[in-house]
Amino acid sequence: MQLVIVESPAKAKTIEKYLGSDFKVLASYGHVRDLPPKDGSVRPDEDFAMDWELYRDKQSRFKDIADNAKKADRLILATDPDREGEAISWHVRELLQKRKALPDKVERVTFNAITKQAVTDAMKSPRELDQPLIDAYLARRALDYLYGFTLSPVLWRRLPGAKSAGRVQSVALRLIVDREIEIEHFRAEEYWSVIAKLQHDGTEFDARLVKFDGDKLDKMTFGNEGSAMAAKKAVEASSFTVEEVETKPFKRNPAPPFTTSTLQQEAARKLGFSASHTMRLAQSLYEAGAITYMRTDGVSMDGSAIAACRKAVADRYGGHALPDSPRMYKTKAKNAQEAHEAIRPTDFNRDRAGSGDEGKLYDLIFKRAMASQMAAASLERTTVTLRDPTGRHELRASGQVVKYPGFLAVYQEGRDDPEDDEDGLLPTLAKGDAPLKKGVEANQHFTQPPPRFSEASLVKRLEELGIGRPSTYASTIQTLRDRNYVRMEKNRFFAEESGRLLTAFLERFFERYVAFDFTAGMEEELDTVSDGREDWKALLAEFWKDFKPKTEEVMEKKPSEVTEELDDFLADYLFPERADGKDPRHCPLCEVEGRENGRLALRGGKFGAFVACANYPECKYTRQFAKPGGADGDGGEDAVLGNDPETGLPVERKSGRFGPYVQLGEGKEAKRASIPKDLDDFDLEWALKLLSLPRIVGAHPETGLEIEANIGRYGPYLRHDGKYGKLSGTREVFDVGMNRAVDILAQAANRGGAGGRAKAEPIKTLGAHPTSGGEMKVMPGRYGPYVTDGTTNATIPKDVKPEDLTEAQAIELIDARAAKGPTKKKGRKAPAKKKAAPKKKAAAKKAAS
Repeated sequence: MQLVIVESPAKAKTIEKYLGSDFKVLASYGHVRDLPPKDGSVRPDEDFAMDWELYRDKQSRFKDIADNAKKADRLILATDPDREGEAISWHVRELLQKRKALPDKVERVTFNAITKQAVTDAMKSPRELDQPLIDAYLARRALDYLYGFTLSPVLWRRLPGAKSAGRVQSVALRLIVDREIEIEHFRAEEYWSVIAKLQHDGTEFDARLVKFDGDKLDKMTFGNEGSAMAAKKAVEASSFTVEEVETKPFKRNPAPPFTTSTLQQEAARKLGFSASHTMRLAQSLYEAGAITYMRTDGVSMDGSAIAACRKAVADRYGGHALPDSPRMYKTKAKNAQEAHEAIRPTDFNRDRAGSGDEGKLYDLIFKRAMASQMAAASLERTTVTLRDPTGRHELRASGQVVKYPGFLAVYQEGRDDPEDDEDGLLPTLAKGDAPLKKGVEANQHFTQPPPRFSEASLVKRLEELGIGRPSTYASTIQTLRDRNYVRMEKNRFFAEESGRLLTAFLERFFERYVAFDFTAGMEEELDTVSDGREDWKALLAEFWKDFKPKTEEVMEKKPSEVTEELDDFLADYLFPERADGKDPRHCPLCEVEGRENGRLALRGGKFGAFVACANYPECKYTRQFAKPGGADGDGGEDAVLGNDPETGLPVERKSGRFGPYVQLGEGKEAKRASIPKDLDDFDLEWALKLLSLPRIVGAHPETGLEIEANIGRYGPYLRHDGKYGKLSGTREVFDVGMNRAVDILAQAANRGGAGGRAKAEPIKTLGAHPTSGGEMKVMPGRYGPYVTDGTTNATIPKDVKPEDLTEAQAIELIDARAAKGPTKKKGRKAPAKKKAAPKKKAAAKKAAS
């Protein structure tokens, strides 16, 4: 027997079809062991000795592998063709050797696609395990372990509220925080544009004023309304004639097929997928044999694939859709390895694969690969210049026409932040034409800050800087979200308070280790290890000799010293200049109550950093770290917002363990309300509104019962007769009228039946169960997430993220649950019988006197 080891059961199932009956294919279900998450798993003082531990949930599976290995004549390690795949094969070999179950013949095979041809060809060309690639894995794993397990304790003891830090994760977070700082420092500038609305031969078009009174204009020339209106009047008073018509043809070439990074970017732009979701879908498509390996930074396809792609293009679109010779691509990404092909379909005659999100991703991959071998698009840009009789005023209009679509007929690459393009159509114009002027507009604009990162633009920036590897971006981004260092709003990253403070701490005390060039340089060194040009232990020793003393130096500082240095480092952010010219650190509460020397400073607390007054405990003013500028009363906690006009009691904004809130009055009788995150312009009026909740919208026209609007644990809602409807935001709680309220409640009842609750949406949809045939779905449940095929519900283990559950794991969980049979309903226990009271002893008869 020949035993073949792969990572996943889906992959095992696919390749088992291609091999003969002499082969048995088993899955390791990913990595089988890792460094135990405790101190001492990597020991620098012992030449970087490493301890490994078999995952608990893999023990029975690996026993099956070991039992079969004892009976096998040949062990074939066929895990993925990259560093992680090589590492899994190494771990399997090491464990089998330790258990004395290793066959005499051990070989390694790799294939870039799970097709019959690729698999059978690989089996004919086995090789040894790639030791430099394994060394690079060991170096990276030890490096990340030493970074995290040495730095994290420093954070816990010196930065309250911090959870952990990672080598690549910290730099990705810094990018997000730096962009947040850019946006905060940005000051919008006003500018105006003057646009003439023209018409010629029935076609309307716009022409921009580009020259005024003989001077060329740039974007910022008209900086106020007055100058723009003067120019507008001049254009209105003038007649304009076409003086020049310039037509320039140009070509646009297709983008190369996908790499891991560009696939994540385009899936985010066009499909709205997160990087982690994209990689899960791509993994499934790869294991099903639909696409080539999805962890790659190569942009080329092999010769046979190019030939197949060109044939498919010719068959579908005709020979004219092909360029004269095949297109060859070379990556421009920093530190690219190009060890594998780009991501492409394994069969260019197959234009569909998978269903749901898988199908959408496959369609993207298929079209991008097809377009990469198609002819360039031919376009034509026309620029028309119009002048008044004096030649002192000039208008310009531009338009773009696609003369031949070429690859654009199939695919066009998306952009993260598209700029305004003048791509509209223009009428046919010639010199001397005088288009009809239908009006003139002077439009006000403001310069815009740099946009916050989306997943696509963050991945792109990390790749440009050479930080991390595309295959790790999904998990890096997910870690930042899981630890609440960032949040997503409208598909953009916002730095949270904890993320900003962590970045400040690392920049102040570990500046070198969050520097972009240092992290990118480390990636280059790891690549030299994988090439066999550098010893992995020498790389670790070089890192450790500086990193360890640095952590010890910071650990020796008192928490108060760390806070003082952060206070100084973040002074511009925490205490910006005040509009009234007063000291930004002056305490507003002390100012109101007449105390002197009320100076604000950063402090550390059980739940993280905050700003407090030096007059504590006499002055209890505090505000959250994330509320800079609170010194003038905007956003400061324990600041008096004003008095309630009805009771005369003070209304205060405070900070609690679960966030900011407002309070009316003092003591047990005080009324409190949490402050929702969607209120940017919070003031006394909003505080009084929140404190007045719940709001009665009115009596329902059908039942006569009251409809109540309120804010609860899960956000704003309506309630009527025990049924609920969700509102869109805090403002709607106070604005919603009767008609809208009745409609929302009716829609909620239709979605969720009589109870009025909306049916839960699946966290993830998988394929059909092989036995029951029912579609498997990962669902949120009252007692935790579970997977179901419509017949059997199986609880998902706590150590498995619901969104990461694979199809194979789902089948295994459902089958295991079904094998146990239906849950026995526990009968109601009979009440315990009361013990009979002990009989009282008869009183002894008194002796006769």
